[in-house]
Amino acid sequence: MAKGGGMGNMMKQVQQMQAKMEKMQAELEEMEIEASSGGGMVTVVCNGKQDVLSITLDPEVVDKEDIEMLQDLIVAAIKQAKEKAGDIQSENMSQITGGMNLPGMNLPF
Repeated sequence: MAKGGGMGNMMKQVQQMQAKMEKMQAELEEMEIEASSGGGMVTVVCNGKQDVLSITLDPEVVDKEDIEMLQDLIVAAIKQAKEKAGDIQSENMSQITGGMNLPGMNLPF
């Protein structure tokens, strides 16, 4: 019977971890993370799941003679916002797992 109790306890811990992960995912979806490039000329907002929610351009950065610069600034701001969101995801996941590295644990982000 001792083994059964141990297995039941482990299943309970897994269920608790799953519930915490579901809550974390809902919180990540509601977060708004802002990043900018070009000294604030391009601003990107994404959620904690790395989905881009909005892009704001300062009208001064729009120069039809230099579209490449604008494209580069947009890409840089998106990359920075996604990196911030990724860091938050990792930090939250570490809190849930207690810092354990769980191989094969694929998160649906």
